[in-house]
Amino acid sequence: MIHHSAERDAGAVDEYLERELGLRVDALEAGREHSHSAGLPRIEVSPAQGKFLQLLAEITGARRVLEIGTLGGYSTSWLARGVGEAGTVISCEFEPLHASVARENLQRAGLSERVEIKLGAAQGSLDSLLSKRVAPFDLIFIDADKRNNVAYLERAVKLSRPGTVLVLDNVVRSGAVLDDPARHGTQEADVRGIQDSLRWLRDDPRVSATALQTVGVNGWDGFALARVL
Repeated sequence: MIHHSAERDAGAVDEYLERELGLRVDALEAGREHSHSAGLPRIEVSPAQGKFLQLLAEITGARRVLEIGTLGGYSTSWLARGVGEAGTVISCEFEPLHASVARENLQRAGLSERVEIKLGAAQGSLDSLLSKRVAPFDLIFIDADKRNNVAYLERAVKLSRPGTVLVLDNVVRSGAVLDDPARHGTQEADVRGIQDSLRWLRDDPRVSATALQTVGVNGWDGFALARVL
């Protein structure tokens, strides 16, 4: 576990990097503030993580991106910037308020034409995409309820092609991934979901995966990165 002083230092470093690299985009930051004012939880990716997602889309040449978990559209906006004017982001969101705020934020950022938000339970939205036999996605970002991670990964692979990149967020949770999930009370299903998803990434022959820890303004966490084979 990282000590509180180290967490504060890491947050200060994140803010320094944001300033020095010019990572804050005014329209996106306005959207983030709007999300907070609307009462959405402050659990969106950081500006550095958002730019990472944009660069990942650009580096892979992604034109079709799938996001599971829209929240207020902050990460969605970074992904939309990454796919460019000719690209598309489909984002799945369960909460009507989140979807409404995200649409407003995307409109403000001039990105709404690139994004389609599917409202409803993500598994149902993904099953609908599968039934329609949509074109495969180039990049899939999974950042929703952790207890359903394996279900999302199973569907994500079916919506992929060889070379598709999968990003699974929040796989460390301040070290909770090391614990017996029963220790975490109401979060037990989420911790178990993370552990199960990491084992799934290890054992499924259709993917090659790794995971990295992160520390910064969002505390101690990490993400898994996989390539569909």
